[in-house]
Amino acid sequence: MIIEPARLTDLPCLLRFRSDAAKWLAALGTDQWSTPFPADHIAASVQAGEVFLIRASEGAEPAATVTLDHKTDPELWDLWTPEERAEPALYVHKLTVDRRYAGRDLGGRILDWAGDRAARQGARWLRLDAWTTNTRLHKYYVQQGFEHLRTTTDPDEVSGWIAQRPARRVQHGFDDRTFAHRSSGQ
Repeated sequence: MIIEPARLTDLPCLLRFRSDAAKWLAALGTDQWSTPFPADHIAASVQAGEVFLIRASEGAEPAATVTLDHKTDPELWDLWTPEERAEPALYVHKLTVDRRYAGRDLGGRILDWAGDRAARQGARWLRLDAWTTNTRLHKYYVQQGFEHLRTTTDPDEVSGWIAQRPARRVQHGFDDRTFAHRSSGQ
């Protein structure tokens, strides 16, 4: 499998990933991602080189996507302690696997790639947040080696379950094209 930077021309695919995931999650009984994410926010992340696509082979339709950056969601800033915010970390956002690739541990491999990338960039932690009421997702992340730190009690914050695991170099098995080809946003 290949992992590469997303381009602005991939925006319709990225939006489809989000809407398809919302439909699947709704069938599971959660309203996670039921509100459409603004396309301009995704486009800005693409232009910043923070969005990645995973393909089974050269030219194949994307199998998954992930956003990886150096910042937590602004609404969750206060959930991280000042000491935690001072530590170097990369944050996983919008990890989505096409249902055709479900059950193959693709999400786990993407998290391993993200942790490897974080370690190579000198980060101590790989961090993420999850929908507060999605306990199935919480269990998945704990099984992937994340330690739950805390959950917000703010009823208006829907994605306030935060966790981290040490960043470490690992074999993830991807043909990693993310360092060789910096996204130009095209």
